[in-house]
Amino acid sequence: QAHLLESGGGLVQAGGSLRLSCAASENIFSIATMGWYRQAPGKQREMVATITITHSTNYADSVKGRFTISRDTASSTVFLQMNSLKPEDSAVYYCKSTTYLNSYWGQGTQVTVSS
Repeated sequence: QAHLLESGGGLVQAGGSLRLSCAASENIFSIATMGWYRQAPGKQREMVATITITHSTNYADSVKGRFTISRDTASSTVFLQMNSLKPEDSAVYYCKSTTYLNSYWGQGTQVTVSS
């Protein structure tokens, strides 16, 4: 089990910033591609950003230039720095770990951006 524990969500005004964190089990984190996904009410879950064990990153077009994903091996944590937030960024954000064996999801953290 990956035991993904997310934190950092909350309510912020448009234009503001939030930083999400996801702490993972060390044995999974060391071999997993980590990612952040989000799901707004009535919409499908979508990829926001991913980062491989070699720190190669991929972003959804809607967040490029505003969000930054990073990972810290020492703490087995993946971060999502979100700047210039927009109301359309409001969603439940989920952390995901993916290895060649399986994938795990975190419980999600709510991000609400007010206009």
